[in-house]
Parts: sequence; structure tokens; C-alpha cells
Amino acid sequence: MAHLLIVDDDTAIRELIAEIANDESYTTAMAGDIRQARIQIERQQPDVILLDMNLPDGNGMEFWQGLDLVGTQVVFMTGHSSVDSAIEALRCGAADYLLKPVSLRRLRTTLDNLKSFVSTPAPGSGEAFAKMIGASRAMQLLRTYIEKVAPTQATVLLVGESGTGKELAAEAIHLASPRHDKPFLPINCGAISPNLIESELFGHEKGSFTGADRQHKGYFERARGGTVFLDEITEMSMELQVRLLRVLETGRFMRVGTHEEIEADVRIVAATNRSPEQAVDSGVLREDLYHRLSVFPLELPPLRERDGDVVMLAEHFLARINEEHKTRKRFAPETIEAIQAYSWPGNIRELRNYVYRNYILSDELIKSDANFFGLGEYAPARDNDVMVAVGVSLAEANRQLILATLKQCGGVKKTAAKMLGISLKTLYNRLEEYGSDEDDIQEASGIR
Repeated sequence: MAHLLIVDDDTAIRELIAEIANDESYTTAMAGDIRQARIQIERQQPDVILLDMNLPDGNGMEFWQGLDLVGTQVVFMTGHSSVDSAIEALRCGAADYLLKPVSLRRLRTTLDNLKSFVSTPAPGSGEAFAKMIGASRAMQLLRTYIEKVAPTQATVLLVGESGTGKELAAEAIHLASPRHDKPFLPINCGAISPNLIESELFGHEKGSFTGADRQHKGYFERARGGTVFLDEITEMSMELQVRLLRVLETGRFMRVGTHEEIEADVRIVAATNRSPEQAVDSGVLREDLYHRLSVFPLELPPLRERDGDVVMLAEHFLARINEEHKTRKRFAPETIEAIQAYSWPGNIRELRNYVYRNYILSDELIKSDANFFGLGEYAPARDNDVMVAVGVSLAEANRQLILATLKQCGGVKKTAAKMLGISLKTLYNRLEEYGSDEDDIQEASGIR
């Protein structure tokens, strides 16, 4: 049984939490202040501590930071919630952050999640979520699902908008799995030439094609015992999708230029920023491969759906830059308000770039106009607007956006791809879908 220590100066709260924890199969101990908490910890190290941030004889966070309890999870409780306190709780390594009066439903969910984590900890899970910053309900659920699937051998398909952190999620799956001490190798299927990607994945023998002057081990061979992350899986050619499907079915592969089979001892995590069902319908993703990859599908929430996380992430990025450059810059209150109000269509990647850009431009206090979130403000407003009628299909809306961006960039595809947050290869693939004739594309985008 997992052991829970409840530290709160309110006797009624302690007893209520203890009763719920007992229902959730916890053993419990209680303390009304820091002194009593130390005594209880000496008697039995808890697996989980529910810790009030303000106690009669000290600060709960400072008390926690002074402890050295390997394997113990902490959940802070407070009756005076603020963005600063939530950020500080995260920095202290809190598993959760509860606002008083505590929601009993939320408490039961938290205890249930932590009990599963304590009773069946995955190897390497202590470091698995270090890069996945966020305390929102959406992120809590994502971490819970990752903890559940990581110890298994199931293939995982991550679906989410560009910039939502799919590679970080894939790495977390790897770190929380029994394969955590083996290689984690990410490969962007849209950034490698279609002529080379098979060789990159499976390797090749010397002389197997022009320029192959030596034997080359591919990702599947170099990641033996570990995890291969296939990003932008819908950009993979249909021919190679057949090869990948066979590897998933047989657990074996061959280097280009040989018929000798090699065992594929890797875990596959794939990702796409497109709807996989639509990708199957449009013929860019094989249906049988889709079903093979999506044994355990996970949807990554966009930043606009992660309540409270945007400021926490911005502060995290700023803290890292300050540490790197030995500075102490901070956000002005109006900047925090602007960050909270913006929808962040580019998600975490856009937020990180925004923080870095404004760090460079600012002195000690980072002040930013609420509209200063991208390059669009430097273009005339009318030329920068894309009007999409209600009821237009997502594919058509994407087409209009891509062509309008290409127009704004004067037809320079590399710049357009960067603004859209996609690879140059992905942009070429999209333009190929819109028309094979380059002149037609230029005319449609208004470049002529």
C-alpha cells in the first residue's frame, strides 16, 4: 500500500483527506505543522505528501525543498492561489497543486493517479516529465496516459498541432519506459529526401547505390533496445510505408542492398500534425499502417486549451535564458496579461521564440505590445488578412493560408515554410497537392 502524509493545521481537513485516502487504499499519517511532519517522516517515509504551503511554524515549500526524499511525490495545497505560487510549486517538483477548499473529486483523481505511479513506477520515470512544463488538467491527463503506456511495448501515435511538443512527449514515453537507458532517436520524415529516407531508417550496404562508399547503419539499427520517434509520419512515401508496416508486423528489417534480415529491437512512437483519419481518406497514409501505429493514440493539447500553463511556460523559458546569460530580466505585468490573452496558434514553439525575441530587445523589464507576437504586424493589415468563409473544409482553409503566406513572402518557399511552422519538404508536398504546374501555383497565390 502507498503511504500518505497529510500536513495541514486544520484538523477537519486532515481527517477528511485521510478518510478519502483510506478509501483509495492508502495508509495515512497526519501532522499539524512542520515539527510534527518531521517526526512522521522519521517514523515512515511517505510515498506521497499532501502539504499546506502556509503552516504555523514555517513555509511548506521551504520545508519540502529542505527534505531529501527520493521517490516521494508532493502535492501542495493553498487557500491563496496565484500564478507565482503555481510556478514556484512546479519548480519545486510538485506532482499537483490543489486550491482550498479542495475539490473532493479532484483530490480522489490526484490520489488515484499518484497511487498508480507509486505502486508501479516505471524505470526512469523520475526524469521523464522534466521537460513537460505545465500544471493544467490537460497536461495532467497527458502525463497520466504516458505513465500508463510507457512500460508497455505498444506503438504510440501522437497527434497534435505544430509546436505542441510532440517530440518532448515521445521522449517522455522513452524515459518512463524500461528502454530509458538505451538510445532515443528522432527522425523527421518530412525533412529527409524521399530518396534517402529508406537508407536513413534501415541503413545500406557499401556499393548499394551511387555514393554508398561504406556500410551505413540506419536509425532502427543504431537505436537497438531503445526508441525511434517518427515525426511527420504522413510525409513518408507510400512505398516506404509498406516497408515500415512489414517491420512492425515481422519485427525484422533489411539494409538497402542486402537480403540479410536484422532483428528490429526498437519501440516505435510516431507523430503527425494532421488528422490521421483525414490523411487516410486523402491517400497519404496507409490505413493498415495507421491501425498499426495507433495502438495507443495520444492527442496533445494546443496551448490555448492549457489553462494557466502559458505564463508558467513563459516564465520557464525566461528563467532558462536568464540563467544562461547571468541576467535577471522579468516580465512587466502588462506583458503577462498580453501573454495570457493571446491564442498562440504556433503553440509552445511560438511562445518560446516570443520570449527569446523580447529578451533580446528589452532591458531589465520586458515590456511588449499586446500585438507583438509575430511577423505579421510588419505587413499591411489588408494584405495580411486571410478571409475564410464558414463551412469551408479544413483542407481548403489550409490551402488558402499556405498560398496567402507564400504571396506575403514573395514566393520564397523557405521563408513561407518557416512562417507556417512546417518543413520545406512539407510545403513542397502541399503545393504539389494544389497543382503540378508552378505557374498555376504562382497565379493562385498572386505572386505574378
